[in-house]
This record gives sequence, structure tokens and C-alpha cells, in this order.
Amino acid sequence: MPASAPASDAEFDAALPPLDATTAPPIPSTPPAAASAPPAAPVSESEITRPLMPLAQFDATPPPATPKEAADQTPRIRYTTEVKGLKGVRGGAPDSGDLEHQFRALSALIKDGKKAANAAQVSARADEDVQLAERIMRAAGFYDGIATASVDVDPKAAGIVHVTLVASPGTRYDLGTIAVTLAPPEPAQIARDALGLKTGDPIDAALIEGSEANVALKLPERGYPFAQVGQRDIALDDVAHSGDYTLPVNSGPKARFVGIQATGDKVFNVKHLSVFPRYKPGQVYDSRKVEDMRQALVATSLFSTVAIEPVRTGQVNSDGTENVDLLVHQSRGPWRSLSATGGYATGEGIKAQGSYTWRNLFPPEGALILTAIGGTQEQGGGVTFRRSNAGQRDRTFQVNLAVDRTKYDAYQANTADLSVTLARASTPIWQKRWTWSVGGEVIGTNEQGAATDASNVRPRRNYLIGAIPLQLGYDRSNDLLNPTKGFRINGKVSPESSLQGGKFRPYFRSLLQATGYYPVFSELVLAGRAQVGSIMGIARDDLAPSRRLYSGGGGSVRGYGYQELGPKDIAHNPIGGRDQVEFAIEGRYRFGNFGVVPFFDGGRVGESATPSLSGMRYGAGIGGRYYTNFGPLRVDVATPLNRQPGDSKIALYIGIGQAF
Repeated sequence: MPASAPASDAEFDAALPPLDATTAPPIPSTPPAAASAPPAAPVSESEITRPLMPLAQFDATPPPATPKEAADQTPRIRYTTEVKGLKGVRGGAPDSGDLEHQFRALSALIKDGKKAANAAQVSARADEDVQLAERIMRAAGFYDGIATASVDVDPKAAGIVHVTLVASPGTRYDLGTIAVTLAPPEPAQIARDALGLKTGDPIDAALIEGSEANVALKLPERGYPFAQVGQRDIALDDVAHSGDYTLPVNSGPKARFVGIQATGDKVFNVKHLSVFPRYKPGQVYDSRKVEDMRQALVATSLFSTVAIEPVRTGQVNSDGTENVDLLVHQSRGPWRSLSATGGYATGEGIKAQGSYTWRNLFPPEGALILTAIGGTQEQGGGVTFRRSNAGQRDRTFQVNLAVDRTKYDAYQANTADLSVTLARASTPIWQKRWTWSVGGEVIGTNEQGAATDASNVRPRRNYLIGAIPLQLGYDRSNDLLNPTKGFRINGKVSPESSLQGGKFRPYFRSLLQATGYYPVFSELVLAGRAQVGSIMGIARDDLAPSRRLYSGGGGSVRGYGYQELGPKDIAHNPIGGRDQVEFAIEGRYRFGNFGVVPFFDGGRVGESATPSLSGMRYGAGIGGRYYTNFGPLRVDVATPLNRQPGDSKIALYIGIGQAF
């Protein structure tokens, strides 16, 4: 049938009715009911701007349910779950538990409680758990495993549905042949050794994935930074219940360390970055040394983020290895910080110390440190310049100027101290086995010591002291702030000379300390400390009182006030001495973040330069610990066991860190 031609505009207009022939609908004589109401008054501006009702005064109680809503509320179904066939069945991964343990940790029926909205929801959860059980069995090597679930009314309990999940694992599949492909012989052997898989091992997903992760870890440690582990293939034999395992590995070239490149904020230039590696150019690549360098950069506290990756140079050596550079991505972090510490000890009173550090004021790693000490018996301040990683990793150069005012029973001193030190010391991040320091020190001090004769006159004198302090330490403990095993040995010697009254008096100071830590069991650690000190070549009365040896206090012999042990004048003020012996034994019992520490300390100070055990004084007590991520908070209470006139009956010590 032919299509009709479209109508023209004239024809279309003619088809419309004339407008004057169209009548409007009649206006009703009676307005609608809604229209009969008077119009609402307009909202005033005051009502719009009026504050809303406070939330605390708003009644949020929902209105009671209508009869229809109450009728629509469907009662929830209670159900119980029983699992059969998975208990005692284990995969190959260690510490993974049996398959029922794994199933219960993920089960929809179990984790969603024991109630459901309706029977369909119970059935859906059961179907989901059937699939879960079969996945768990396949992951453990039971590829023929099947599971079923049934939902029945519990005959023993009215109104409760009972869900039974039955699993049939079948025969476990074990590994057959094991092969590493695509890689040359050397990296292929490294990968095969790193896998650690053996023919007959179960085809357990967790076991195999862990082994493959070890391959990706070991190849970069053995010189292959660009190694890539491909997708495994396991060809299953359902007759022999075994699977042949193949792992493709693209090892990339074997590499050697050469240079360093820098990108990002460039907090450090390439010259200073070259201080941090513990490898030498030309050595075979080892990812552990790269991570060691990254951690050392993090320890400077100058970066918000820092990352290191190997980059190929294209330079191939005669042995076929390729040179690689390390590209250091740097992102600057905050360079300034404030810190504070505080404590209280009998004899020392309250003391607080604060510091302001600008860690990179003099790049690279040249820090300015301002310190202030405030306390009931000591006040002072100082300024320090410190260059970290000074020409060599972990080496620190430091210049310190300090002024101090102290007022103890043993002496009162106004001191200015200028010291220069070059050291290799431990930090909370980098605890080192060997530490050392060498330096020089000049001290100007005005001091008033205890009375040294029957006249009871406490002389005040000026001293100018020069010293060359040397220190060597060996640390085999497992933690810097809270050790639980191992030992430490630390020795200090200091040739010194004192100018007083126009005469130089040279002498020699020495101190040896050893500490040990033995874990009886995981919650209890026995800790011990022994210390011996001596000053030779000068009479006690010619020594500046602050340079003499003292014992007593929270870090010495607890039970006695600060510096209280040893000879005293007739007013019971400590005089100090030239030989010292101390020991301490304590049991550190920890439960959670808290601990209890009973302890027994002993010590003496004598007037000769030869250490002796005669006249030992002893103290005992108990302490409490609260362990934090920066070290334990310590509170110790002790009493002297052979108290002498002038000794306190009870001594209290509060601080951060263990006593030793």
C-alpha cells in the first residue's frame, strides 16, 4: 500500500477547530472545600530567623506502631548449625588449624548469628557455606571434595531450625614433579631452593603461595633485583591424586652495585647519600643491604617518606653481570621538634628537662639543640651542635656548651662546661654491638663541698678542669630501653688535670660496669648489675666535689637518697670518695602492659683509690612498671637495710626506662 503524502501546513490548520468555537469550562458556583478555607497567613521573617530547637530537647522517641505495621512485622527464625566431615582434616600449611576451624572463621551461618529473617535467608546462608566448604577443601588439596547442606526442623526444640552441613573431602592431592622454568641454571636453582617444596607435599594453597613469596624474596637477595615470578601451573592427575607443579621465573640479569641517584625533594645530595650504604661498589646486589640503607635514612627523621629502587644502567661486565644504580626517592619531613622528660627521686627532688631540636639547620644533618633543665635542686641550660653520620655512617661529631647550677647535700656548684665528642653510639632505632667515644672537655666551676675536717667548715673554691674522656661499650642485649636477655659491658677512662690554687693536679678516673639479663620464662626476667670505679693520682680533698665518686639514688643503690652513701661530715652531708663498688639484682615480672619488680641493691664509697667490699650498705624494695612504646614508666619504692644516722627511711624514684 503506498504511503500517504504528508499533509501541508494549510491542510493541517484547516483540520483544527476554530478557536472561537471552543468554549471554556464553566466556573463552578460553589468553590471546592479546600478553597473555602481562608488563605494561610504569610510566614513572618521573625519565624524564619527563629533558632531551631536544641537537639538535646528534641523528642526522638518514634511513635507507636499502628496495628497494620505491627501485623507486618515478621518473627525472626532461630536456627542451630552442625558441621560434619571437616574436624581433624588438615592442609599442609603449618599453624593453619583443621579445616573445620578455618570454616567456622568464615561461615555465613555462624558469623551472622543464630537468627534469620525467614527460611529463605537460612537456606541462602546454607548454600553460601556449601560453596565455602568446597573452596576450603580445594585450597587444602582435596580437589574431589563435595559438601551438602540440609535444613530441617529441630525435633528436640520447638520453633528452631537445624542446619546440617556435611563435607566429604575425599583423597588429598599431593605434589608430583616440581620444576622451575624459563630462568638460567643459577637463578633457577636459587628459586628451586627457595621454594622448599618436595614431591609428596600436599597441594595446599597457603603452603604454595608462601613458597612462591619466598622465591620473590630470595632472588633479589642473591643478585637478581629485577626477577619476576610468573603464574604457576599444576597439572592434576585424578587417578594418581597428584599434580605436577611448574613455576615460570623471569630472573632478569644478575646485578652489581655501582652508583646512587637522587630524586624528589633531595634532602641529601648524592655525596651524603653515599655515606649510608654498607656495601662497596662492585659487590653483587643484595636487597637486604638496600633495605638497611633505607632504614638508616628513615632513622635520620628528616624524611616523610623515602624509597629506594634499582635502575639499570645498561653497563655489562665481563662476567655477564650488569651494573645497577640505586635511585633514592626523597620526600622532606618536619625538621624541628620539641621533647621533654621529667622525674622525681629522693635526694634529687623534682627535675624536668626540655629540648628544642632543628635537625638539619646546617645541612647535611647538622643539628642545633637547645636544652633547659628546671628542678628543685638543679637548673641549667645548654646549646649543642651535632653532625650525624659525619663522614661515615653512625658516627657523630658534637660540640656542647652548658651552664648548670646544682644544690645537693654533697656540694653546691655553678659550672660552665665546654666539650667536644666524636662517637659511635646506639639509638632506639639502631642498637649497636660496639660503641665508643673520644673527646675533650674543659670545665670551669665554683663549688662548695662538705666539711672535710672537724671544723665543719664547707669550703668554696674555684676549679679549672681539663679532661680527655674515652669510652668503649659492648652490647649483646636484645633491647636498648627494656632488655630481657643478653648482657652489656661498658668501660670509661678519663685522664684529667685540675687547676686549683695555682697548682695543676693530674689524676686518672676509671669506671667499669656490666649488666646481664636472663629470661626465666616469658613473663619473668632476672636482671643484674655490677660496677667498680676508681680515681687515682690525687687526694680526695684536692678533687672538685662534683668530680668525686658517689653512690645512692634511683640509678645506683636504691633505698638511699641521691649521693647519700659513703663518708659524711658531722652534719651528715656526703663527702664523696675515690673508690666505688655497686651491685643490683631485680626480678622483672610483667603481665600485659604492667609489671612488678622486687629488687635488692648494695654499694659503698671509700676514701682510697682501691675498690673494696668492706662497709657495704644494702637496700631493698619493690617497683611498678607501665610499659609504653617508648619504654617503661618506672616507680620504685625502697628502704635501707642497714640505715645510718641521716639516712631516709623510705626512698621514692620515678622516671622513664629500667633502672639498668
